[in-house]
Amino acid sequence: MKIAVVGGGPGGLYFAALMKQLDPAHEVTLWERNAASDTFGFGVVFSDETLGGIGNADTVIADYMSRRFARWSDIDIHFRGEMHTVGGQGFAAMSRKELLELLQRRCIELGVDVRFSTMAPDVEELSADYDLVLAADGLNSAIRTRFADSFKPSLDPRTSKYMWLGTNQVFEAFKFFVKETDAGTMQIHGYPYSDEGSTFIVEMHEDVWRAAGFDETQDEVFAPGVSDDKAVAKVKEIFAEELAGYDVLTNNSKWINFTTVRNENWRHENIVLLGDAAHTAHFSIGSGTKLAMEDSLALAACLHEHSSVEDALAAYETERRPVVASTQRAAQASLEWFENIGQYKDQDPVQFCFNLLTRSRRITYDNLKLRDTEFAARVDEDFARLAGSKEVAPAMFQPYKIGELELVNRVVVSPMDMYSATDGVPGDFHLVHLGSKAMGGAGLVMTEMVCVSDIGRITPGCTGLYNDEQGAAWKRVTDYVHGNSNAKIGAQIGHSGRKGSTRLMWEGIDEPLETGNWEVLAPSAIPYGEGCHVPVEMDRSMMDEVREQFVAAARRADEAGFDLLELHAAHGYLLSSFLSPLSNKRTDEYGGSLENRLRYPLEVLDAVREAWPTHKPIGVRISATDWTEGGNTEDDALAIAQAFIDHGVKSIDVSSGQIIKAEKPAFGRSYQTPFADKIRNQVAAAAGVAVIAVGAISSYDDVNSILLAGRADLVALGRTHLYNPQWTLQAAAEQEYVGDGATWPLPFKAGRRKPPSARTDAVRPRLSLLREDVQDEGTVHLRWTPASNKATENLVPSA
Repeated sequence: MKIAVVGGGPGGLYFAALMKQLDPAHEVTLWERNAASDTFGFGVVFSDETLGGIGNADTVIADYMSRRFARWSDIDIHFRGEMHTVGGQGFAAMSRKELLELLQRRCIELGVDVRFSTMAPDVEELSADYDLVLAADGLNSAIRTRFADSFKPSLDPRTSKYMWLGTNQVFEAFKFFVKETDAGTMQIHGYPYSDEGSTFIVEMHEDVWRAAGFDETQDEVFAPGVSDDKAVAKVKEIFAEELAGYDVLTNNSKWINFTTVRNENWRHENIVLLGDAAHTAHFSIGSGTKLAMEDSLALAACLHEHSSVEDALAAYETERRPVVASTQRAAQASLEWFENIGQYKDQDPVQFCFNLLTRSRRITYDNLKLRDTEFAARVDEDFARLAGSKEVAPAMFQPYKIGELELVNRVVVSPMDMYSATDGVPGDFHLVHLGSKAMGGAGLVMTEMVCVSDIGRITPGCTGLYNDEQGAAWKRVTDYVHGNSNAKIGAQIGHSGRKGSTRLMWEGIDEPLETGNWEVLAPSAIPYGEGCHVPVEMDRSMMDEVREQFVAAARRADEAGFDLLELHAAHGYLLSSFLSPLSNKRTDEYGGSLENRLRYPLEVLDAVREAWPTHKPIGVRISATDWTEGGNTEDDALAIAQAFIDHGVKSIDVSSGQIIKAEKPAFGRSYQTPFADKIRNQVAAAAGVAVIAVGAISSYDDVNSILLAGRADLVALGRTHLYNPQWTLQAAAEQEYVGDGATWPLPFKAGRRKPPSARTDAVRPRLSLLREDVQDEGTVHLRWTPASNKATENLVPSA
């Protein structure tokens, strides 16, 4: 092959070297506009997984890298005057300059035609003259821009400012310095990369950056290689204690906004993107160098394994895209966590450390426990103390109070529409459905949305609380739950609004009924989506009527014995459609500004509160984002949550979306938890209001992790409880928890131990004459000790 590589960073160089190694007959030419000696940044970090791949691909490069690495396993988190150390992580870093020098030498040694200080020829000329053109020209890729119609790039500049710096202070571990200043919260990401220095990245939200006066130089244009010395001097002053007398090193150091790069396609004819040109991931979860070198390895292998460039590039993208997408999801969660770090400034230090460690959701409680058992135990003890509990137990089994309502644990069965009622009356199905979930150990069981009128139903199969027959049927359910479990049961009441008069879910979700249609109501005459009903725009008399229907349903819910009431103001149903600017286009006092759009839902809440007993809590479910341009955002959700709190709710169930059919949600594991996190830590916790996290949460490990990090007070699981109605009790058995948080019904008690499942569970005989005594040495902490230019292990268990 004849290959053109545009860009002489680690990705381009490594690819060139691998291709020549695979076949010396390949003609590989690499252009780099900067000089060979030019390099920006300080250290680069690699995972053990990536290093294993490098070792398999090129032993020469791997051997040299291994001899230059700083290695360590500890993370030190400095927060609110305390330092907490967590072991068992595993890091390797080296100087970016040394890595580039190594890769440059390797390319020349293998016969790559390397042309530094040289602009590459026009890309169309290269595409015509070469079999393959590799665009490794970085974040601001000119090639990506040239063929934007094919690559379809998406650039997402973020709100935080950061600056790459170094220091001649050699850290022993990865260091997070989180500092509260008069301007706000700032943080340092620091790590060693040699026996001479460490990377020292300073980061803060743009609001903090401006408040601290760093915007003084924002209009200055710095030449390539020139650093912002005024900003550096200010950084040295603010972080003087952390620097401990050591110096700050610069290298083209200036303020940057991180930009997340995504491309719908990575290839255009025989041109392919690699590294930052194709994708970026925030530095807080790894390095762009790591991703670029992984790309290079995969691309070289695919080219070697396929007979045509077209097939090879297709295979490369198929192989790498899921890996990169996973990394970018974790990076997105991490960068958003650091953008919002100020909301955690008052957290307990141990909880804050756990929160930081689990920010990307790649590390969970169980995973952390494997890495550092002692720190995990400290997290459990700290959570019990914060909960006012005498029992150290898994977080999900700590008790909790919503207002005056006491729950035995923090697991909620999420509201799930069952579409199985007749004329709004719940029957035996609902008794078994909700009764089994209560007996399965959850602390709180929620009904589906119980509709406040016949035309407030979503489908003909939805339940209601608009007549006494329905109220009596619900009392049968609540009596069963109270008589056969320790669970509490809540009623979610709502009105379908413009999403009503539709078929049963399995007959066509959101599709209008073919016969038996009824009139649907909304704040504005806008259908939910194409083919949906055009609703009637509500006038004042209709609004009054519906409000009184909510009040009547609340009274019946109390008479039926429900312990908690939740107003459904999410998912595009009536109250939700008043809140969203996508469905509310009114020009009166109930439309326009968010304050106006809140007016009617708050009127309904106030009226319901008057009818609901004061000792029973009222909650609300909201959609924290509409997942589409022009709709409500998570910042709007903060204002909405605050308004509901001001009007007396005791819990906020944080969901998202379903306002319009054309939404584009970012689905993924625990994908809605960041919204709950933001509401809890910015408005709800200070008011003593419970926040419930929902959305693609399915493991007890994730439930515990969310609670321990302080991202929510309770966790609601829906489909998980359909899969296993006794999920909570099973989670107790698997965690070997026995206590008040998981009470087995007496007839079920024999099942509280996990049964053997296979021959592998059998008890094995002794097969050795002499037993080897294995002593538990506790967590091994590996620190970087540059004096001897190697890492040493402290085999003494940490305190």
